[in-house]
Amino acid sequence: MKPLPSADALVAGVRAGDRALLARAITLVESTRDDHQALAGEVLTALMPDTGKAVRVGVTGVPGVGKSTFIESLGGQLTASGKRVAVLAVDPSSSRSGGSILGDKTRMAELARDPLAFIRPSPTSGTLGGVASRTREAMLLCEAAGYDVVLVETVGVGQSELVVAGMTDTFLVLMLAGAGDELQGIKRGLMELADILAVNKADGDNATLARRAASTYRGALRLLHPADAAWKPQVLTCSGLDGTGVSEVWQAILAHRATLEAAGELAEKRAKQQLDWMWRMVDERLRAALRHHPDVQHALGAVESAVRDGSLPATRAAAQLLAAFGVKP
Repeated sequence: MKPLPSADALVAGVRAGDRALLARAITLVESTRDDHQALAGEVLTALMPDTGKAVRVGVTGVPGVGKSTFIESLGGQLTASGKRVAVLAVDPSSSRSGGSILGDKTRMAELARDPLAFIRPSPTSGTLGGVASRTREAMLLCEAAGYDVVLVETVGVGQSELVVAGMTDTFLVLMLAGAGDELQGIKRGLMELADILAVNKADGDNATLARRAASTYRGALRLLHPADAAWKPQVLTCSGLDGTGVSEVWQAILAHRATLEAAGELAEKRAKQQLDWMWRMVDERLRAALRHHPDVQHALGAVESAVRDGSLPATRAAAQLLAAFGVKP
């Protein structure tokens, strides 16, 4: 294994847009080793002044909706106009082995060859919402490397997509038409999060179905969002396959961002996201510290067995483990 570059070398490399060093820096923040986390903390702290300039977009949708095809089409249009695009494509991890397919560069073959694009597949490792636990840090590193747009593609698992909506500026939900009654396919939690909803695969014989579905979704969204909101979610149709309507989706993303900025909401939204992120990290670290505490480890086997066989209520068991950790009721 190659020795790790120093923090200064990584910071300089990321700022210079060195793709190899950017990839190593992302690998570093994804590592669970204490020494790697310490080094990653140094790198991120040094790079914070270089972050925050990119347009952050979360892209989600049910499996088969065409997220990767859409992202490749949008990314290609953006790089053709001179923009640098980073794609953080979150890959499903095996619940048994923890392994992942990591096939995003295969699914976005053309974009992967584009010198203005950077695609980073990352396993979810079971993290809520289908978002890798260090996707936020990876996003900051991409911004520091000078990427103008960061697209976060998620596995599309429904209401838990709250996680990706909580780290991006605009939340784009891709939908399908012609798969039965569209209203039955609407998940209220997901629809409430959507800033933009796009009915994908609106090409060929499916174009008419897509327009009808879009009309249905517009009606549903009017019931979910307050009439006096600064931004009213837009519903569009597009085709990632032939590129139809993709530029209109991008213009809607820019319009959403402009609306947030004009209302003074973008900075406030990002500040809240940072605080939420901080507390999520605190929760993760405390949970890990508790599980590895020697007194907790000593008590864990008996407590878990008692919970399994029903002789100890879960609430009492939690209190015992917290007491072993030093937390008094």
